[in-house]
Amino acid sequence: MRAIVQRVASASVEVEGRLVSAIGPGLLVLVGLHDSDNDADADYICRKVLNMRLFPNEETGKTWDLSVIQKNHEILLVSQFTLCGILKGNKPDFHLAMPPDKAKPFYAAVVEKFRKTYKHDAVKDGIFGAMMKVNLVNDGPVTMEVDSTQKTK
Repeated sequence: MRAIVQRVASASVEVEGRLVSAIGPGLLVLVGLHDSDNDADADYICRKVLNMRLFPNEETGKTWDLSVIQKNHEILLVSQFTLCGILKGNKPDFHLAMPPDKAKPFYAAVVEKFRKTYKHDAVKDGIFGAMMKVNLVNDGPVTMEVDSTQKTK
């Protein structure tokens, strides 16, 4: 499982011109599911994202000190199978991505894991499989990649 995590001042998802989800300060997390992903991968990504110290601590002056949980900010999860793509020449190939029939319930379980681990109403998501317009105001900019193949660390 791969996640691209962006610290945002705000972010939103639109589908067919309709606002689906929006957050204020927090994290926009693009989630790519590999065909071989399992619950351990989801646990790792959830733990890492929720505990990443990407926010400054105004009281101490430390730049990389607080997590999204400690800041009481929101999270917007967006499924993005293209994160598991590779290039064959110049053409994208997605054979490593989890197939949609397996990915849809797995992604829903990932969203629910974030909601149960953090706060249900602080975790939003897009619409699985839809053509989404993702809007964001990147704060920093701060962008990190987390891959569950690194879960021993």
